[in-house]
Amino acid sequence: MATGRPLTMATDPPRPRLPAWFRTTLPSGEAMEAFRATKAAVKDNALHTVCEEARCPNVHDCWSSGDATFMIAGQECTRGCRFCAVGTIKRAPPLDPDEPHHLAEAVASMPLRHAVITVVNRDDLVDSGAAHYRACIDAVAERCPDVTLELLCSDLAGDLAALGALLDDAPLRVFAHNVECVPRLDRTVRDHRASFEQSLSILREARRLRPDLLIKTSIMVGLGERDEEIAEAMALVREAGVDLITLGQYLAPSEKHLPVDRYPEPEAFENWADDAIELGFLGVASGPLVRSSFKAGLLLRACTDAAWNGDMPGATVRVQRGAAADRHAHRSTSGGEA
Repeated sequence: MATGRPLTMATDPPRPRLPAWFRTTLPSGEAMEAFRATKAAVKDNALHTVCEEARCPNVHDCWSSGDATFMIAGQECTRGCRFCAVGTIKRAPPLDPDEPHHLAEAVASMPLRHAVITVVNRDDLVDSGAAHYRACIDAVAERCPDVTLELLCSDLAGDLAALGALLDDAPLRVFAHNVECVPRLDRTVRDHRASFEQSLSILREARRLRPDLLIKTSIMVGLGERDEEIAEAMALVREAGVDLITLGQYLAPSEKHLPVDRYPEPEAFENWADDAIELGFLGVASGPLVRSSFKAGLLLRACTDAAWNGDMPGATVRVQRGAAADRHAHRSTSGGEA
């Protein structure tokens, strides 16, 4: 019988511990009740929320403050971006024709002030799902006229005609589409069918089509970018007509995803927020835990309500005041107020 060293189980190296500023606290009192009510309604209506699917660290904060982000057109995406926790599928199932109704009824059953409707990419569809997205928006607006709506849209494969049909008189307050990372990292971070320039074209056209809407985007840091590239990317999206921007720390959903390159200190996010306002953005939310839909309703109200007191825990928020912000404070095409 052979002898020697005892066999040992191979183990992966421990994942680095997150910095102290990633610690969060659970809501309490009325805020916790609001969170539980939203969670129950999501479960009862068999809905998918990006808050859960993308493992967002802010789910308690947002749900307890009257915000929620619903993911429509399926639970899995036809693209395979290397940062995203949402599953990938080559052949997506058919769209659910009853989804607009179910979504509207679910939103109506929740204690929400603001709803973000986000989508998976549907490259298998001729219009990339634009008509279905519009049906969901219309159904929620009709059923819940007092809930402000934000669409976090895909790039629709660069189809500007589909974007036009989607946005034509749509009852939205905010149109969002994320550039995700600085241009140099497109091939590393995003699916090969996506690009910074294609995203810019969508944002630019949305601004042209709907000057009454707030246009929004998001950039992740910690993917290998340099600080000067963040400044350059912010300048590019501002030139495209984007009003609102969020900046947050990338966190790898699993070991199969891109590793985190760095953890900038909270002070860096404060500096980026200052830079965004200097560039002319109407509003910015910047912080390690910020995500593209981070307290989206509060950010909307901050930019349209002169009485907003600046309290948004978990992020550095900067808001422009004066004529630039005032032009967005009027009643939208939906007839609702922020």
